[in-house]
Amino acid sequence: MIRVTRKVEFSAAHFYHNPDFSPEENRRVFGKCNNPHGHGHNYVVEVTVAGEPDPATGMVLDLMELKEILQREVVDRMDHRHLNYEVPELAGKVPTCENIAALIWDLLEPRIRQGRLDRVRLYESPDLFADCTADAKADAAPRAPGGRA
Repeated sequence: MIRVTRKVEFSAAHFYHNPDFSPEENRRVFGKCNNPHGHGHNYVVEVTVAGEPDPATGMVLDLMELKEILQREVVDRMDHRHLNYEVPELAGKVPTCENIAALIWDLLEPRIRQGRLDRVRLYESPDLFADCTADAKADAAPRAPGGRA
């Protein structure tokens, strides 16, 4: 199995706030990240697709198609946006690195037609990132009685 990774970047603002918490609890839990005016990040997204190279092309997937999907589903949707207010899929969620990575997974996974989505890594800063992986998504899937997905 081969893993191919493409990277894109976007800039966006957000703040951490849970409407179920009191103002005091929000300040205690989220600290300065609870500032309602928000703050910004230059996010970096690495998307990894796993599979076997096509014998005719030598590629796991069409990299131009992946670039177009990333542009449409991630960059166009999130770049220069306030994530709390302008990304409907994050409505009612705290836009943490973890939640944004999971959203990006959910946006991309049904659109990957060659190979399979293996990992979404979202850097909020050079020293902080969250990974959403195929294994983690499989582990989080609802299971029927008897332990089967």
